[in-house]
Amino acid sequence: MAYKKATDKSNATAKKNTVAKHIGLVKADPWLEPYESAIVGRHLHAENKIADLTQNGKISLSDFASGYLYFGLHKQEKGWTLREWAPNATDIYVIGDFNEWQENEAYKMTRIDNGNWEIVLSDVQMKHGDLFKLKVKWNGGEGERIPAWINRVVQDENTKIFSAQAWAPENSFVWKNKTFKPKTSPLLIYECHIGMAQDAEKVGSYVEFKENILPRIQKEGYNAIQIMAIAEHPYYGSFGYHVSNFFAASSRFGTPEELKDLIDTAHGMGIAVIMDIVHSHAVKNEIEGLGNFAGDGCQYFMQGGRREHPAWDSLCFDYGKNEVLHFLLSNCKYWLEEYHFDGFRFDGVTSMLYYSHGLGEAFGGYGDYYNGHQDDEAICYLTLANILIHDVNPKAITIAEEVSGMPGLAAPYKDGGYGFDYRMQMNVPDYWIKTMKEAKDEDWKPSSIFWELTNRRKDEKTVTYTESHDQALVGDKTVIFRLVDADMYWHFKKGDENFMAERGIALHKMIRLVTASTMNGAYLNFMGNEWGHPEWIDFPREGNGWSHKYARRQWNLVDNHELCYHYLGDFDEAMLSVLKSEKNFEKTPVQEIWHNDGDQILAYTRGDILFVFNFNPTQSFTDYGFIVPQGTYNVILDTDDKAFGGHGFNDDSIRHFTSYDPIYEKDNKGWLKLYIPARTALVLRKEKE
Repeated sequence: MAYKKATDKSNATAKKNTVAKHIGLVKADPWLEPYESAIVGRHLHAENKIADLTQNGKISLSDFASGYLYFGLHKQEKGWTLREWAPNATDIYVIGDFNEWQENEAYKMTRIDNGNWEIVLSDVQMKHGDLFKLKVKWNGGEGERIPAWINRVVQDENTKIFSAQAWAPENSFVWKNKTFKPKTSPLLIYECHIGMAQDAEKVGSYVEFKENILPRIQKEGYNAIQIMAIAEHPYYGSFGYHVSNFFAASSRFGTPEELKDLIDTAHGMGIAVIMDIVHSHAVKNEIEGLGNFAGDGCQYFMQGGRREHPAWDSLCFDYGKNEVLHFLLSNCKYWLEEYHFDGFRFDGVTSMLYYSHGLGEAFGGYGDYYNGHQDDEAICYLTLANILIHDVNPKAITIAEEVSGMPGLAAPYKDGGYGFDYRMQMNVPDYWIKTMKEAKDEDWKPSSIFWELTNRRKDEKTVTYTESHDQALVGDKTVIFRLVDADMYWHFKKGDENFMAERGIALHKMIRLVTASTMNGAYLNFMGNEWGHPEWIDFPREGNGWSHKYARRQWNLVDNHELCYHYLGDFDEAMLSVLKSEKNFEKTPVQEIWHNDGDQILAYTRGDILFVFNFNPTQSFTDYGFIVPQGTYNVILDTDDKAFGGHGFNDDSIRHFTSYDPIYEKDNKGWLKLYIPARTALVLRKEKE
């Protein structure tokens, strides 16, 4: 026995040493060498868990994640089959329209194996459209529940009560675009919310979004949408982040077929569709959600003090349970297979990575990522989720919303990473808010701006952005509102712009241009913010009289060319066109040419494109010189163009030639001298020789 233990230990050590030799994460960043053992340990944890879930390779991880094909309600050739996992239940009845919501022996489920329950119902007992719930009983209690794996949940308009709904329309949806592949060079994401996407003061629908909003997104040049609040959630104002029914597309926006049609239409337009998925926590609700499914409040969730999230008033999944992994991994595969989503933006990843949920952590050095405060079970789940998603769809896109800076998050699994394709560059919007709030215009430092925008792990792609939905919520301010404030309401009509409006229009364009043009993977914008939507988001609630006034997008403002909003929208469209004009723009190195904090000038190149910024609020510069590759340069974008609400101080039709300097001759470089008006930016392209 002692010999076997020693042999096992020796084999484990050998395996760990073998894995360590192939950990590209450490090779790419030597500062991680002291933590190589922890990195290898997490990698082996994932490998061992995969072996466990796949019975040592007898099935694939994708096979394991097919629970949605077994559990939940399924229409058979004749009748229906319903299955649920409820190990703590003693009895389960199906109650609904068909039996006047009363317990009936003909609707009693049978316990089969491993805590699973099953019932087969005839077409007489249940029909398409019927509403139902489960009446679950356990030792010491009972309660009505919506099935955990159900794929359709609806709310009664009068009583506001949620129920499951039998859903199997006669004509199943037929996909037109079956071989869509996302365009990711660069990935330009339009973050959106179906319900608040319309101009009218109401909840918008999948159909309205398809017809009214997708054409706008296509015209503006975005090649991906990231949709919030898809999985059903009891409280509309939660922005979809307190999920109750993980396999049900929210019915408040329409039917499953209408969502599929939206996605199919987007694909036909060349637009990828990314789902904002929430696996970091779940709503506490017991009837609608999983909070106490069968008398066991920890069936899906952590035990003791770790069960409740201290900041979100929600419940935390137990990623150490194979049944929970089965539920969540199957959820990922379900949205990919059933709805043809092109990937996911995982919400709240920081909260998952740490026992503290990242609250109160400083993250001042690498040691903070490997000090034992990390939840290895959650890290393992995220790793498995990425492996699965890319196994189901190799072209899928995964994005981590993560603020701590955990190394390896967006590095390949084979290199010791967790497998995300991108991580959110969350420091950027925070930096812009801090700058706008605390620094006078004359104190903005180009060196600081450039450092903040390019200070990231070189081996991991990021999604950079000026602002997302987070900065648009009530209690916060969007970039345009921080720049212009109340003058948005009085001086945003053409011919009536005051100093604040002109300043805001100028800086809004410059901030977006410098942010987007320094990307190393993807760029994101929240709907309406590209043209300076003037108001915050405030969902209907008791405090505002359940009004939809601020839970919508006022497209009429940007469509009215008597107002200044279209200047910003037109600039955004032109900016994206420039970014897409350079092949592999996001992979092209960002080469700083010059910065001068006194002049407030910044210049850098990406391939043949030169970006020049003058953040100085008062001083324009004539014949400001830069050392660049010799050749001829043409202006391809000018924030001061009159078409974008500028003054048009430059003649952008002029070709700019470099002048000879013997000092730089050997490098084939020369001086490019430009006129740079105050508070403007120029983008020039070098002519091909």
